[in-house]
Amino acid sequence: MYSKIPMPGFTWNSGDMKYHLIFFPLVGAVIGLLEWIWLMLCLAAGIGNTAVAAVSLAIPLLVTGGIHVDGFMDTMDAVHSWQNREKKLEILKDPHIGAFAVISLAAYGLLAFAAMSQILLAAVPRRISSGDTALFASFCCVFFLSRALSGISVSTFQPAKKDGMLKTSEQTAAKRVVRRCLCAEAALCVLVMVRLCPVGGGLMAFAVGLAFVWYRDMSCRTFGGITGDLAGWFVTMAELMAMIAGWIAGML
Repeated sequence: MYSKIPMPGFTWNSGDMKYHLIFFPLVGAVIGLLEWIWLMLCLAAGIGNTAVAAVSLAIPLLVTGGIHVDGFMDTMDAVHSWQNREKKLEILKDPHIGAFAVISLAAYGLLAFAAMSQILLAAVPRRISSGDTALFASFCCVFFLSRALSGISVSTFQPAKKDGMLKTSEQTAAKRVVRRCLCAEAALCVLVMVRLCPVGGGLMAFAVGLAFVWYRDMSCRTFGGITGDLAGWFVTMAELMAMIAGWIAGML
């Protein structure tokens, strides 16, 4: 459901979904691993940072099929419609793409590319050593952290609608076990990020935390709760804010 990785099927809205959110961050772990492998291949082959950055931004889309970007675009259309709450929730369900979705995605792509390029410029010179790649290694963990926090939101925050994919996930989850496991996963991920790169990892983890607070406030204030699209918006925004934080860390 959360990736294009072939997996055994399960019955929707059943006991099979009870613990599925616990494994949601593993999609991020796969993305992070692929990002690291790509970087190592590029370093070995002498590929330039522009190509490295472009493919690095494409990897999450290829693994997930763009499910979170779809939520980001729907959310941008709804937020910028300046309609009442009910109309905004209708816009979230509308499969058509509006102008604000396209504009927001273009701006997101430009900012993400700029930030990724600077992370690579600061963290990846022409030689390979653990110190050189520490910032990028820490960034690879962000994909795991953003999904762990997204899962926590699904099992904790109030849903905005009485139906939909997120409501089904929330109803069928064993909430207490799921929350505890996801909190442990998030905490462990932050520790690894800081261990890999104390300044950069700490700044990126803090940026993801800020995105999480923003996500909760915006969702409750604007939509009366969260939806699957808003959860996707959070994943994409958390990763962008982490990239910008990594950019800043690279200049320190």
